[in-house]
Amino acid sequence: MSDNREHQSGAAPGAVTAWIVEAVMTYRSGLIGIAAFFAVGAVLYSVAAPAAQSEKPQSTLAAPRDTPRDMRQVQLTFAPVVKRVAPAVVNVYSRTVVQQQVNPFFNDPFFQRFFNMNPQAQRRVQQSLGSGVIVRADGLILTNNHVVQGGQDIVVSLNDKREFKAKVLVADPRTDLAVLKIDAKGERLPIVEFGNSDALSVGDLVLAIGDPFGVGQTVTMGIVSALARANSDASNYQFFIQTDAAINPGNSGGALVTTDGKLAGINTAIVSPSGGNVGIGFAIPANLARRVVEGAATGAVRFPWIGADGQPVTSEIANAMKLGRPQGVLVKTVYPGSPAAQAGLKTGMVVLSVDGADIDDMQSLNYRIATHKPGDTVRVKILDEGRQRDVTVKLALPPESPRRDTATLGGRTPMAGARVENLSPAVALDLQMDLFTKGVVIRAVNQPSYAAQYGFQPGDIVRAVNGKPVTDVGALKRLLDGARGHWDLVIDRGGRRMSLTVDG
Repeated sequence: MSDNREHQSGAAPGAVTAWIVEAVMTYRSGLIGIAAFFAVGAVLYSVAAPAAQSEKPQSTLAAPRDTPRDMRQVQLTFAPVVKRVAPAVVNVYSRTVVQQQVNPFFNDPFFQRFFNMNPQAQRRVQQSLGSGVIVRADGLILTNNHVVQGGQDIVVSLNDKREFKAKVLVADPRTDLAVLKIDAKGERLPIVEFGNSDALSVGDLVLAIGDPFGVGQTVTMGIVSALARANSDASNYQFFIQTDAAINPGNSGGALVTTDGKLAGINTAIVSPSGGNVGIGFAIPANLARRVVEGAATGAVRFPWIGADGQPVTSEIANAMKLGRPQGVLVKTVYPGSPAAQAGLKTGMVVLSVDGADIDDMQSLNYRIATHKPGDTVRVKILDEGRQRDVTVKLALPPESPRRDTATLGGRTPMAGARVENLSPAVALDLQMDLFTKGVVIRAVNQPSYAAQYGFQPGDIVRAVNGKPVTDVGALKRLLDGARGHWDLVIDRGGRRMSLTVDG
């Protein structure tokens, strides 16, 4: 459930922040707020960036890589590129109303029951600021999910100062991307065209465009510092372009473009011990952003799956397998009937590449699969008993078995107010969980509610009630309702087994 990027400071009480403490630029009393801290030590500040229009990848992404031959070439400017691209980069304002408890005493559920009272809360308005990119001329805008997450009112300010209310078409926390729509009354708006982010090379010049710290639209220049940067969560699609172009809080959702004006990525995060730019910024590749934009037609992004899990091949594993060097992903599990299983992948094989792109960890494998559509075929190079060979894998949607069954629990039980769902490979993929996880997962917790007061969180897996296993949503309801005032609850949270006993 972790999210690597800067978040709005208005997160509801009890929200899960497993690996980092996130913050997005907040406006309160006219002041601009702060950034986010990365769990491993440095601070990872989100600087959201959008993706662009659904166009086929271009064959090249950067201008010819010649060095200047004379002073006239040294004096060349990027102004024509900026003039063409900047009007398509917008500001995104998100307004969120949150409730804050006035007196912690009222949180006690026994007090509430005895006096038949609801906890008193004070409403507070928070605003966040990010950037966005117009990717379709009819008003389709790409930004970061953490810029608009939880926002009740979202306003987009164009480069010419006009403002429009925006509707969220897609909000995808797995990629930290969101697609917005504004009504331009038939006007054709300027756009940034998608480039092919796979054509980027380390050393290519790039421009970052956004609104850092709310000072106004700003353009900075740098190079591609590294490719294929990933975070520590092997179950997600986080696969970044690293750049030293200056990126700061408020750039989230802005454009990273090449010198020919094509969208290379969406500015999303920075690593910084202070909150300001130190030359380590990250952008979501345009090829992944394109897939999220395509999901706007249906309101959801449906990524295919390969149906296998694994771990990076370390030096120790490489020595044990008598490999020349550490490379690829060692397959640990293959889901029965999955695309990987149908293609003949088995435990112990090593995945070396997908469509010619090297695979070094599960993040890179997930990313390569996510840039395709269900039904596409990919060429996977594997190492099987010391011999390399290619296999063709036809991608498909993950199965929904058991079927999706979502319900908000009611009554006077400790879990009242929790929205729960049956776990299946499809749901596990949505939640970035182990594909083999079974049971019932909490998708959301209403505020205020008994579930919130007892500390239940999204992502918790309910394992047992009063010693009886929870197999599906129906079983959970029956066990809770039949407990007769005594509940012994067992849940899994982030791989840890936790217990809660409630009498009442």
